[in-house]
This record gives sequence, C-alpha cells and structure tokens, in this order.
Amino acid sequence: MSYLLGIHAVEEALEAGRPLDRIVIASGRHGNRMETIVRRARERGVPVRFEERAQIDRLAGSREHQGVIALAASRAAVELEDLLALKTDRSLIVLLDGVEDPQNLGAIVRTSLAAGASGVVIPERRAAGLTDSVSRASAGALEHLPVARVKNLVRAMEQMKEAGYWLIGLDERGERNYTEADYKTSVGIVLGGEGHGLHELTRKRCDYVVSIPTTGPVKSLNVSVAAGVVLFEAVRQRGKSARAEKRGESGDAGAGDSNS
Repeated sequence: MSYLLGIHAVEEALEAGRPLDRIVIASGRHGNRMETIVRRARERGVPVRFEERAQIDRLAGSREHQGVIALAASRAAVELEDLLALKTDRSLIVLLDGVEDPQNLGAIVRTSLAAGASGVVIPERRAAGLTDSVSRASAGALEHLPVARVKNLVRAMEQMKEAGYWLIGLDERGERNYTEADYKTSVGIVLGGEGHGLHELTRKRCDYVVSIPTTGPVKSLNVSVAAGVVLFEAVRQRGKSARAEKRGESGDAGAGDSNS
C-alpha cells in the first residue's frame, strides 16, 4: 500500500485530486493546516480517521509523518447515487457489511463483474479500501466495476429499497436456502464480513435472509466463495428466465402467423 507522509504531501495529494483511500490523523490538538486537511478531505469524500500516534508510527514505519498520513487508492470510489442511476428491471448490486481482507474484496469485485453486477457498495469504516492490493486481487476487474463507499450501510440499504431494490442477505443463520430466493428482479445481495457475518442492524434491513447449506463440521464458507455461489445462482435464474421469455415471444409470433 502506498503511504503519503506529512502535512505537505497530504495537502498536495488533496489539491491534485489524487484518489485516496483514507487519511489518518493523530488524536489531539491540531493547527490550522491540519484542520484544512480535514475540511478538504471531507469535501472530497475521503474518509478521515483519528488514531493514537503510536498506531500512525506503525502504519508509516516511521515517526517522520507530522501526525498525518494518507493511504493512496488504486481508484476513486463513486457515489451510491451513481449506481442507483444505472438501475434497470434486473439490476444487481453487491453490498459488503465489513469485508476487511483486501484479497476477499478483490475476489468479490472480480466475481461480481463476471456475474453482471452493476456495482459494489462498501462502508467507509471497518472495511478494506480500494487499494493496490485489492486491485491486484481483482485481476483488473476493479478498473471496470464501480464501487461506492458509504458512511452508513444501513442508510444505503434504505435508499436502495426506496429505489426499488429487493435486498437478499446471506447469513449462516438464514432459514431459507439461497436457491429459494428470487434474483430475477432488481436485487442487492448483502454479504457479511469475515468471522462475524451480517451485523444485526444490517440483517434486519434485508427483505430475505438466506443461507448456503454445508455438510460436515464446516458451518460457513469464505465470504468470497459464498459470493460466487449466490451470484451465479442469480446468473442461472436470470438466464433461465430470459430463455423462457424468448420462447414465449417465439410462440406468440408463431401463433400470430398461423392466424393470418
């Protein structure tokens, strides 16, 4: 991951419009230049986190950071509204409830693109950012699939419902089999983070919560593997529906010809 150390370097990156994953500032009193960095970052939608100075020392690998470092992003995130503006009758968006491993995020982005998703939504906090590690793990897919970062995932889910999406959560506690859900309309597939699964508030905002049945001692799959299973169930259902519609249209046309 690429780090920019010090007030001047961070100011220059913000001024140049360089994509930044987040800015980390040492807790405590700050001068005017640091307050300006915070204001500019928030104007650009760059998350700002306040950490103990010792944590920043560890991130930077040095004490020569003047209390501020920026983590460069592989690409800039988009706004949720940009994704919602792309909505069709069968839009598919993947929402991630705190996936922190860059390898998992990259793999999910790649699988989402392959499954025809129109975008991915991730929260600003407690989640992997759009770093070079994620880009490499996505094998280039991050350059083609929009990713929106939101301050509040629950609020984002409510916006999606207002826009006409059904939300399907995946959780090992889900009573319905993932194949029983209907993915043929505009849907958001909501996946939990490593270890904890879906947070309770996120789970409650889902219209349906489904699970992937497993055998033996393994109760749940890696989140990127689970994403692939559910996304390609959506692909299967949509393909089957499209073929049925095509056959129906052909039948209608034939009936019309026979009556003429």
